[in-house]
Amino acid sequence: MKESKNHQNCPVAKALEILGGKHTFLIVRDLLEGPRRYGELLESIGEISTKTLAERLVFLEEEGIITKKTFQEMPPHVEYRLTKKGEGLGDIIAALKKWGGE
Repeated sequence: MKESKNHQNCPVAKALEILGGKHTFLIVRDLLEGPRRYGELLESIGEISTKTLAERLVFLEEEGIITKKTFQEMPPHVEYRLTKKGEGLGDIIAALKKWGGE
């Protein structure tokens, strides 16, 4: 009989918990190119609701993958960028891009 594995301490399970959400890799892909405004992300990703994008951005900020900067100008705007932790996903995105293109 197979032993049940405890996935609580599994690094792969933890990564999938953070990155497995729909559209997460597309957000990271866009931010690897540089800071983006909310509207730019919404347009680039395409089939994503404003609610879902907002939820994913808050989650990624809480996980330390992205940061949000609010500019106090008229009209006010917000810019998102990757943290060092988020930039570490660059190789994974590149590998996915290569694999998906084959």
